[in-house]
Amino acid sequence: MTITTRNRDFQEARRAKADEFYTSLQDIERELKHYTPHFEGKVVYCNCDDPRASNFFRFFARNFEQLGLKKLITTCYRSQYPNQFGRADSDHAVYLEYTGDRNGTSLSDGEVIGIEPLSGDGDFRSAESAQLLHQADIVVTNPPFSLFREYVAQLMEHQKQFLILGNMNALTYKEIFPHFQNDQMWYGPSIRSGDREFRVPDDYPLTAAGTRVDNDGNKYVRVKGVRWFTNLDYPGRHDELALHRTYTPHAYPTYANFDAIDVSKTMDIPVDYDGPMGVPITFLDKYSPRQFDILGSSKTLGRPMSKIAKKGTYQQGGPRFYLPNGDGTYRRMYDRIVIKNKQPA
Repeated sequence: MTITTRNRDFQEARRAKADEFYTSLQDIERELKHYTPHFEGKVVYCNCDDPRASNFFRFFARNFEQLGLKKLITTCYRSQYPNQFGRADSDHAVYLEYTGDRNGTSLSDGEVIGIEPLSGDGDFRSAESAQLLHQADIVVTNPPFSLFREYVAQLMEHQKQFLILGNMNALTYKEIFPHFQNDQMWYGPSIRSGDREFRVPDDYPLTAAGTRVDNDGNKYVRVKGVRWFTNLDYPGRHDELALHRTYTPHAYPTYANFDAIDVSKTMDIPVDYDGPMGVPITFLDKYSPRQFDILGSSKTLGRPMSKIAKKGTYQQGGPRFYLPNGDGTYRRMYDRIVIKNKQPA
């Protein structure tokens, strides 16, 4: 084995360790209840899930008949943690194809329900995993956050329906935002605060705040900024936002580097303004595609301040919108989404 190969394997192992989070069954149940009609007669693929440890597998296996599933497929990346969660052979990638109740066989009995080894490492980008993806109608899982761009790109390339967890800031990625803008992806409804607890392997280092160990020695970490991302529709997504404020130039200043007004809170969107408005990214929790158009973001629309103002009058950084302070200086705003009301009063 070459040094380059060893280094690559080491980096992959480190990344896998950082991404091996196990979603709670409660969080899965709270979100999946919004999509029940989508699953009748469908093949569900959980392609980042060891069926011996994954609550995604447990949820779909236990609700297989109730949801009317055709098939459940799970695959997992070769674990870096042998013997975790009772997986004596967890250093091997495995897959499972489940088609319903096996005469009352316990779902925890991996040998009986049909777990098989994969030839490769089980990476979602591998040829084996991609071949299984072709069978799937809907992909549901918690993918590696560090590979979120690649993961979504694969789903879009194969035109799959999906429900996946990710960091809410992924919205601002240049590869992800166009899917929101073009109504190809949106947030799921069950998580709004974005602060969620995940179980991690036994040797995961608990070095940050928001960690705990339960009475059985299981380790947990709290992760901020977590959201569900999906292209499965649900009724609440079309509820229109009630607007009560009216526009005045004083209350809604215009950006220095883009012709749009700033709306600092979603609840303050004016009912009677028909031009572009910059709103916080949390607006997407209230976004109805029938009520608003998404025009872009501060990262894509803002002109460079170097072309507008003198150096030293504004805080430098990546693309953002700026508001004039009235004394020749400018303040840099948080990320904004630019929207337009389709039916202003």
